[in-house]
Amino acid sequence: MDHNPFIVIGAGPAGLMAAQYLAIRGHKVHVYEQNKAAARKFLVAGDGGFNLTHSEPIDHFVEKYDAQQIKEIVRSFDNQSTRDWLSTIGIPTYIGSSGKVFPERQVKPIHVLQAWLQYLQKLGVIFFYQHQFVDFDKDYVYLNHKDEQLRRPYQKLILGLGGGSWAKTGSDASWVGILEDRGIQIRPLQSANSGYNTLDDWSALEGQVLKNIAVRYGEEVRLGEIVFTQYGIEGSPLYYMNRFTRKDVFPIDLYLDLKPNLTENTISDKLRVGGSVTHLLKEKLNLSKTAIYLLKSAEKTIFMNPVALARLIKCFPIRVVGLRPMDEVISTAGGVSFDELGENLALHKYPNVHCVGEMLDWEAPTGGYLLQACFSTGAWVGRA
Repeated sequence: MDHNPFIVIGAGPAGLMAAQYLAIRGHKVHVYEQNKAAARKFLVAGDGGFNLTHSEPIDHFVEKYDAQQIKEIVRSFDNQSTRDWLSTIGIPTYIGSSGKVFPERQVKPIHVLQAWLQYLQKLGVIFFYQHQFVDFDKDYVYLNHKDEQLRRPYQKLILGLGGGSWAKTGSDASWVGILEDRGIQIRPLQSANSGYNTLDDWSALEGQVLKNIAVRYGEEVRLGEIVFTQYGIEGSPLYYMNRFTRKDVFPIDLYLDLKPNLTENTISDKLRVGGSVTHLLKEKLNLSKTAIYLLKSAEKTIFMNPVALARLIKCFPIRVVGLRPMDEVISTAGGVSFDELGENLALHKYPNVHCVGEMLDWEAPTGGYLLQACFSTGAWVGRA
């Protein structure tokens, strides 16, 4: 019925953006959220620096995504669109030295969320908290509110239910079974942007960082830095490798190039000068104490041989035995298959039900790309 509202389930970035554009178009919009407040994961993500998108040219930007459908959607509401929207709701942004886009330094994550919610309320969006999504059919969505079971009719239903990481924020993947029971194909959720558990115990290096290195797996190479933890290793180059290592059977070897700007021959020449090897590593190659610690874990015959040591510096193996548990990683891979969705992200089996955000089957690195895709998919459905 046309008098029924457009219902959004999930007050995360994708759901809120869908609600925004539906309201701008004049629709009656109701947002239902299972938590006591909106966008808990959005706020948690801002704890370590609130990276909202990235400033790189859009042709390079979209190549960070693995799904062609997401690339097209991100082009339609791109990184500049995000900055323009933030300006509209009163949030100034700046580009950091790495190209990442942040709110101005005095602006906290909660300030961004409050500005957005106030903007949505001015548009007439109505929020209902502590309403848990239970089920849906072609006419109704079913919810639990405290001890009460509710049935709400909808004109269109937008599901923004999140992935499977950080369940304490509400992103608990409880929707997977509900959609599967409706015959919707879901690619299994798996850890993404995850650190690795290592076979060897590197806990003595916990908190130590290797900077300006390259990580290699097969033909894939990624520059950046990694940090050692109690269980293994973390860092952006490792997160990038997840999508490739996930296809193989652990344990596997990742390789660290500790001096990516020097050739193996150049390194070995610098090590032939004579004197203490440790001194040469520090003075001639400018290697950190952490890198030298790694190299000293090798057999002495390798450490004392300039050719063998140069080879090790360019190709230091780290055996990893698995990804971190899904609940503690930054994001998840897998989700609602695009085969189940039309161009407007509506389910083929339920044409008035749309899916947005991380519950879709796509993957991207950290650095603003995850949030951008959530904003973009929400805008895509809201403007459809």
